[in-house]
Amino acid sequence: MNKKWAVKRLTINLTTEEMKKLECYCASTGRPATDVIRELLRTLQVDNAENSQMKAVDSTRTVGSLSKLQ
Repeated sequence: MNKKWAVKRLTINLTTEEMKKLECYCASTGRPATDVIRELLRTLQVDNAENSQMKAVDSTRTVGSLSKLQ
């Protein structure tokens, strides 16, 4: 698969338990956390109305700003 490099950087805060779970999964699969998180995001189901709103969001807003649209 030909990967495109990210145009956005995302910083997330995880609980200790969430971080341990992610680290354990990455260690057991040999995959980097970035790839695991990208794959999980790709599996999210988004209905058409939400998808239309997300496309209209200004690219300078943070993920937390999306809640203002709902």
